[in-house]
Amino acid sequence: MRHFTYERATDARAAAAAAAERPDAKFIAGGTNLIDLMRVGIERPGHLVDISRLPLAAITATDQGGLRIGAQVRNSDLAADLQVRRRYPALSQALLAGASGQLRNKATTAGNLLQRTRCPYFYNPAMPCNKREPGAGCAALGGFERSLGILGTSTDCAAVHPSDMAVAMTALDARIETISADGGERSLTIDEFYRLPGNTPHVETALEPGEMITAVTLPPPPRGRQIYRKVRDRASYAFALVSVAAIVEGDSRRLRTASLAFGGVAPKPWRARAAEAALTGAANDEHVAAAPIGIMMLSGARKPRSSHSS
Repeated sequence: MRHFTYERATDARAAAAAAAERPDAKFIAGGTNLIDLMRVGIERPGHLVDISRLPLAAITATDQGGLRIGAQVRNSDLAADLQVRRRYPALSQALLAGASGQLRNKATTAGNLLQRTRCPYFYNPAMPCNKREPGAGCAALGGFERSLGILGTSTDCAAVHPSDMAVAMTALDARIETISADGGERSLTIDEFYRLPGNTPHVETALEPGEMITAVTLPPPPRGRQIYRKVRDRASYAFALVSVAAIVEGDSRRLRTASLAFGGVAPKPWRARAAEAALTGAANDEHVAAAPIGIMMLSGARKPRSSHSS
């Protein structure tokens, strides 16, 4: 781990200004991902801005009937919050499906959104990786790895985003609130917040230098049933091979609305809008519903190599 300087921020704007002054600066709060990456030399910040004591750890109702989640709210606190469990159960389920209890006690809402990919080629310094070293190439594209993305990838990167929480927030139409060094504030949809790799896979979000997440806002809870499901190699502390946050409303005969977001398949949470449109008004039958989802989700998908390929 290289040497770095450290300061503790006193307010959000000062934190953003401090980070904007140094191109090699990073925010740190829970540190559950950043510290690991620093230890192995993937992240090498020259300056750390500690935002862990900023007053951004509240969960409050909004005037519109939704919920505002501070950037410093711990994952365990968010999963256990009564409003979240009752009104946004898919979010609580997604949080509890991620990491371990110990990590959830430290990890923050903003940190969860900003965590880096767990692609094994990203973590292996002997392998070229455009996320780790822009222009180096992508060893994953020619490798055998079933955890790679099949949607939204590019010729420069096939890594997937690891967050369970972000998948549920995508289905719930969450917005990301930020503050910049000059005090300016923005509100972005999750789709606007995350970027596809294109030819710059090292640029993962729309955040400007020094711009800091202050909160996530959820609209009023949608009608219907919410659920989060995750397929993984182990029962706990394993990242998704594929996951889905689904919100469906209807009656015994027909579906009226559907919101679907998938994890483990793309560089960001993947909103399946074409499948949602196909399900809207469809017969409420599992066999009828499954067909358009499968066809539309896999349309244009990259075919990964596997150890069984010839």
